[in-house]
Amino acid sequence: MSDKITAELRTEFGKGAARRIRREDKVPAVMYGHGNDTVHLTLPGHDTMMAIKHGGANALLELDINGETQLALTKQVQVDPVRRVLEHVDFVAVRRGEKVTVDVPIVVVGEAVRETLVVTENSTVQVEAEATHIPESFEVDIEGAEAGTQFLAGSLTLPSGTTLLTDPETLVVNVTAAQTEAQLEADLEEAEAEAGIERDEPDADEGESAEGGESAEGGDEE
Repeated sequence: MSDKITAELRTEFGKGAARRIRREDKVPAVMYGHGNDTVHLTLPGHDTMMAIKHGGANALLELDINGETQLALTKQVQVDPVRRVLEHVDFVAVRRGEKVTVDVPIVVVGEAVRETLVVTENSTVQVEAEATHIPESFEVDIEGAEAGTQFLAGSLTLPSGTTLLTDPETLVVNVTAAQTEAQLEADLEEAEAEAGIERDEPDADEGESAEGGESAEGGDEE
């Protein structure tokens, strides 16, 4: 399902034009694909942000451009790191029924058994799907998984019409035994040794000096 956004064609380019667009709470964008020339657009900032959030990593928007409708798949989104507003969006023009290649996020649900460490080895997998039926994510249920359990890309449940492009043997989520404090300390010492870092050993004379200092101070007071 796509969100409908009214877009305006723009003829001004460059940083100055982009700043003026953003001051009006709008977003500069480009759309390419199907062998057509790149189309430069201006989109309403709030509506576009909400549509992209709603659509997830591969948001599909229905752009109304001068009364004509065009489906556009989000490919790259630039967000201001401080104000958290959209700075620029790149789209790819798509058609209904068209197959597209996308990276779909992995979401881990459930809890493994105690004293295990759950590592997401690959946060996305690549699939081919219809532009209007792109999965938002794939769930990996680790509930009760024990150390040594591995979840491969080929074990993911894909909806009808979606084809896995990632190698099925690719490790997606790995459940291992949690390291003990002793193992962590040993790994740290090994890493420091490889980096040439030497730990400072306590000076045996320090304690004696401290005791001697205390005696001297006591003698002064007397």
